[in-house]
Parts: sequence; C-alpha cells; structure tokens
Amino acid sequence: MRVSVCTITFRHHLISLGEIAAWAQSNDFEGIELWGAHARNLAQQPERNAVWLDSYGLSVPMISDYLPVGADPETSRRNTVDLCRLAHRWRARKIRTFAGNRGSLDTSPEDRRVIVERLKEICTITASYGTHLLVETHPQTLADTAASTLQLIEEVDHPFLAINFDTLHVWEGGDDPVAVHGAMKPHIRHYHLKNILTRADLPVFEPANVYAAAGRREGMTPLFEGALDYTRFLSEVSSDPQADASLEWFGNDCLDVLRRDRRRIRQVTEGREPVRRTVNF
Repeated sequence: MRVSVCTITFRHHLISLGEIAAWAQSNDFEGIELWGAHARNLAQQPERNAVWLDSYGLSVPMISDYLPVGADPETSRRNTVDLCRLAHRWRARKIRTFAGNRGSLDTSPEDRRVIVERLKEICTITASYGTHLLVETHPQTLADTAASTLQLIEEVDHPFLAINFDTLHVWEGGDDPVAVHGAMKPHIRHYHLKNILTRADLPVFEPANVYAAAGRREGMTPLFEGALDYTRFLSEVSSDPQADASLEWFGNDCLDVLRRDRRRIRQVTEGREPVRRTVNF
C-alpha cells in the first residue's frame, strides 16, 4: 500500500509545499494528495510541478476538489477542464469530487438523474485527459451508503468513474467497511483513512466545522485509537502493493500524529501489529 499525506491537513498552517515534501520524504510517505485550493494557488509557482516533486521521491496520486455537479453544464465543463489541467501538471491520474450535496434518501429521482448525467459528462472530459473521476463515499451525498454508491456506479456506467473509499464515512453510513469492500473493490482507486473516538463525535467532520480555523477538534483521534478498527480493515486491503491511500488528518499536532500513524500502518501491513478488538457495527 502506498500512503500519502494530504495538504488539506495544513489548511490553517503557515507551511510551504517544499517543507511538506521534505517532511513527507523523511517520514516514509510515498505521495502528497493535493487539495484543489492548494493546486490552484500553486499555479502561480510554475517551478512547483511533478518534475520538482520527483526530486523528493514523491508523487501526487490525486487532487481532491469539489466539482459543481449541480451547476449549469458550461460551469461544470469549465471547472472540470481547469482541474484536469492542474492534474496533468502534477501527473495526477485521479481527481476527487462529491456526488451532490444531499443524502440519497433526500434526493428525488429526478435530481438523482441530473447528478448522474452530470457525472457522465464530467467523466467524458476527464477520460480525454486520461484521468479518473473519483466519487468519495461521504454523508449528504449520493454515495452516503454502500447500496447507493454501488447503484450510482451502475447508473453512471463509465470506465473513468471510480470510488474514493473514505473508510470512516462508509462506517458512518451504517456499513461494515470490511464486509462491503469486496463488492466495491473493483471500483476503488483510492482510500481515505481517518478515525473518531465515538459515533457521537462524527459531527466534528462536518465541513463547516472542519474548514473553520476555530472549529472543534475534540473527538478526532489517531488512526489506531478510535472507534473503527483499522488493524482489521488494513489487513483486508494492504495485500495490494498498488493500493493508494491517504492519511486524512484534520486535528491538532498534525506532524506528530501523522508520523506515528504512518509508522503504525507499516507495522500492520507487515504483520508486526498485535490483533486489536473488533468493532461492533
């Protein structure tokens, strides 16, 4: 498994991409997942690109953004093309987005049809750049449960549509990530890894809180110290050396937490981690 660090972790930090790259290189990370906002701002620094990142032995596996799937077709097309061009600069073969901004049970059949058609159109554009569009499993979207996500894959029916398997959000949607992984695996191109102390703490990941500099961080916890059993999950997925995953940390003490989590992931995937209790789903 190849593990990346997310630049969204440093959304409120005064730290350069060069500093992030040097730190990632020295702490056993293979890549840097670029937040869309950061990728756009870096457009003003043309010397920062995939060739420059090669010198650190790192790559950008994915740019994570929020394409306007509910906007008019021209706006959607323009945003998609711009994002694909940024991905090309970094040799990223994946861009991440969300399937709307309402849960599957709150979306009418007609609204769902519109989102499906828009995702098809976006996939046609990304395919022309050789880039996969990854829909993230996430609450308040059409990928909020495993059933709705698999239905969405069938509806869009495009070879360049894939899934960013956010493990915690799959669990939040009421599914056992290990149990549903087999059915979704053919469509998964990336994994997001994060954890929470208890289900009661899940609202801490709501966008309004996560993106606020003064937002609440209590409940966010290192990967192997929360409610979701990552020893069990990583034992399921880590046999694939080509699997791409990102540690998605939004809390405090980011460098220390990420360093320790990366070390623990290595221990688990190499079979040097003691078996942990199994979570009741």
